[in-house]
Amino acid sequence: MHFTLQQSKIAKQSSIQITGSKSESNRLLLLQALYPEFQLENVSNSDDSNLMTNALSASEEIVDIHHAGTAMRFLTAYFSIQEGRETILTGSKRMKERPIKILVEALQSLGAEISYVENEGFPPIKITGKKLLKNKVSLNANVSSQYISALLLIASKLENGIELTLEGEITSVPYIKMTLALLDEIGVESSFEGNVISVQPNTKALTPKTLTVESDWSSASYYFSIVALSDIGTEVTISSYKENSLQGDSALIDIYKSFGVSATFNGNALTIKKEGLDDGRLHLDLRNAPDIAQTIAVSCFALGMPCYLTGLHTLKIKETDRLVALKTEIEKLGGEVRITDDSLHLKGSSEAKSLVSIATYNDHRMAMAFAPLALKVPIIIEDAMVVSKSYPTFWDDLTTLGFEITK
Repeated sequence: MHFTLQQSKIAKQSSIQITGSKSESNRLLLLQALYPEFQLENVSNSDDSNLMTNALSASEEIVDIHHAGTAMRFLTAYFSIQEGRETILTGSKRMKERPIKILVEALQSLGAEISYVENEGFPPIKITGKKLLKNKVSLNANVSSQYISALLLIASKLENGIELTLEGEITSVPYIKMTLALLDEIGVESSFEGNVISVQPNTKALTPKTLTVESDWSSASYYFSIVALSDIGTEVTISSYKENSLQGDSALIDIYKSFGVSATFNGNALTIKKEGLDDGRLHLDLRNAPDIAQTIAVSCFALGMPCYLTGLHTLKIKETDRLVALKTEIEKLGGEVRITDDSLHLKGSSEAKSLVSIATYNDHRMAMAFAPLALKVPIIIEDAMVVSKSYPTFWDDLTTLGFEITK
């Protein structure tokens, strides 16, 4: 379904409650499956987290996780230690094009029994669960942090834990630290020294507790963009957020200062306010927060602000090749973009073209990143309900702010 967003102006003051972080939710859902002693609150209502929940409780041999990349990585590790269980893990057409070989080989080096059903290196995969006795494994440090987190999440259930050596310069450190912090929160011991991460086997019962998932900072990025594109004095309050967040995307607070946007905490509520003008240009290394690259690029384009974004090599293996998708759609709007395998350079541009139809490529972040442009010109968002992957109430929440949306 295509949505037309009329040129809109939002209310001077608004408040939005945002669902729990998909990143935290999916990690905690897997840990809860391993350790049923604890309960979860504010779990993400995203498609990805619902798919994760359903897969963890499924009894069928074939488990289909559709477009959910995080679930594919985490469940590959999870099913590899379900002793005596045979599982075929599959997904959408795009998922069958997304590489899994690095994680499979790492698990195989620990003793896992995994084979490819169709194409070497890609889902679907056949997993026969067994006890994994080996504990030393190495990975290139610049791989997706989800491969690393998948290993760490199951590590405490291995006979001898895990000693994971990362070779080279580490990327996406905040996501690794998030995983380790959640392990610590439930009582699993770990260490991260230099390029070596160790997780100890857990031999004792964990203390039952209830864990509350922080709201999603990637989802917050769209409100930072909306405020950046609004009149000075406009403010939006979003919740529930932590000042000392585990999520790497909380870097938004510092990044959007360059757009004249301030962020202030009041308890778990975060108020974002347009205070002044943007800095005129932006140069960022986003290796630790690649999921907000699309939002930042569109914010810059909407304000006619050039930017140079680096550290984006993982964007090429997401729901789509996000670098190519950004270039294609921004150029349809009249922008000029140059990309490499890990960077995006946007030239400053004049006003965006009106009523351009934005393709979303089965990628929720393409739909949501481009939506704030409606504060400048009317636009059309194709396959708009793709947002359900991470933020099902996105369009309703934009309407609450004052966006005029025709379905």
